[in-house]
Order: sequence, then C-alpha cells, then structure tokens
Amino acid sequence: MKKSMIRVIPIVVLLLLLWNPVLSSRGARNGLVLWADVVLPALMPFMVCSSIIVSLDAIHILTRPFKPLWHSVFKLSDAGSYVLMSGLLCGYPLGAKNCSEFMDDGRITAKEGKYLLAICNHPSPMFLLGYTVQKLPPGIPLWRFLAAVYLPVFVISWMARSMYGIQKPSFGESGNHENRQSFDESLMSAFDVMTKIGGYIMLFSILVEFVKELSIDPVIKAMFLGLIEMTTGIHAISTQMKGIVCTVLIIMSVTFGGISGIFQTKSVIKNAGLSIRHYIFWKLVHSFLSCIIFLLLARLVPVH
Repeated sequence: MKKSMIRVIPIVVLLLLLWNPVLSSRGARNGLVLWADVVLPALMPFMVCSSIIVSLDAIHILTRPFKPLWHSVFKLSDAGSYVLMSGLLCGYPLGAKNCSEFMDDGRITAKEGKYLLAICNHPSPMFLLGYTVQKLPPGIPLWRFLAAVYLPVFVISWMARSMYGIQKPSFGESGNHENRQSFDESLMSAFDVMTKIGGYIMLFSILVEFVKELSIDPVIKAMFLGLIEMTTGIHAISTQMKGIVCTVLIIMSVTFGGISGIFQTKSVIKNAGLSIRHYIFWKLVHSFLSCIIFLLLARLVPVH
C-alpha cells in the first residue's frame, strides 16, 4: 500500500469532520459502540490468552492433535501451525499479529511468514455464527456458507506455497522462548493492539455515515459499504438484497474483511518482511474463490 494512499485517508476524514460535525460525531460514536460491544469482548480475551500461551511455550499442546493436517497438508512448522490456528479461531487481525511477532522472535522463518500471511487472517467462527448467519437469506444451508468461507484456504495454501517456495515445514531459530512476557505485559500488549483497532473502526465508521447519506442506488451503496467496513456492509447488503446475490455479496465482504480490516491488519504487521500488498492480493483471491465455490455448491447440491 503506497504511503500516498495512507496519507489520503486522515485528510479525507478531517475534511468530513469539518464539513458535517454532527454526522461525523454520530459515525465516531457508532464506531466506538461497535468496537466496545462487539470487537473488544470477542477479540480481547483471545488476544490475551494467545500471548500467555506463547509466553509459556505451550503452543505444541494445541497444535499436536492436528499435527498431520498442519505438517502434511499445509507444510507448516509447529509455530506456524499455531499462527494459522489462532487466525482461524480468533478472527481478524490476530492471525496477522501472531505471524509478525513470530517472525520477529525467530519462531518462524521469513519465507513461512509470507506464506502464512496469505492464509492466517480470517473472520472468527463467533462472528460468522453469531452475526453473519443471521443476515443470510432464508433457506441458505449453514454448511454451504461455511464451506465457501473456509475451503479456499486449502487452494490458497497450495498457490502461496508455490509462490513462496514452501515444500516442507520450515523451522525458525531454536532457543528458549519461555516467559517472554508476563501476564501484565500480555495484557498491555493486547490493549495496545485493541486501541489501534478501535481507532480504525471509528475512522471508517465516520466514512460509512457519509456514504449512507449519498443519493445513489441503495444496492450500489450497500456494496460500497461492504467494501469499506465488513459489519456495517453485511447489514446493509442483507436489507437491500435477497437470494443468491445477497449471499454472494455477504461472502465477499466476510472473506475480504473490508478496507477497515486491511488497515487494522496493517497496524499489527510490524515486520518489514511482510507485505500488505500481498495480503490484499490474497484476500481478493479468497473472495473470488469463495464466491465460485458457493455458486458451484448451489448448482451441484440444490436445496429442496
């Protein structure tokens, strides 16, 4: 992501703040409520527990039962397996955060880190089952929705391994990683990341409020909202569309994560070896594959 593009966002938000303070205030308030009511309680406990597990060097306890899957199918080391598992279970942007930190600590190699960034950042099952599924049109099987979201991980894994030259599990530096952080340090680190995430959610919620006021076609507006911010976009799409089109657009929004999600991910990728451009590319690929898989399943296994 070019620095010029990053600089444009705060300038645009500042101009909007000056243009319509009332609307800006409402957007900021909605963003902070979304962060406090949904994102913070859903992500913060996972982030603290993840930091403690890593500090105690206990990741092998979680990854060992699924070792054949992580090693044979995904070609991941034990540490890399934990990064993928945390990203699948805990939601944006914990997978990318662990990927960057594990590279810094030497737990995974730079090559494995680049590969993992392509497959480790996903919406959490809590968000999918607790929020997204409720917005799907009636009659859409849950298994078909979940298959469309998660099956592309296997395809992207194969593509990314070819791109980054991963042929077998690679292991980072050996050494004693125990007790790297105390509980208090893990807690403060999690709060630091959550504060950044809250800031981005607030800024993009302001943009969302202004988009809502645009006099454009409601369908186009809903699609634009889905591109900007995932949660608001899913709600807008579900209220403006029906059937297969509604489901496909919700799947696209969920798997891409929105521009807000990209900036949240960018804020936790501190390792210079990880590219946000590559991350955006893989999220676009994931969205495309998810739509194709859903449409194929809808055609091959119709609902009676």
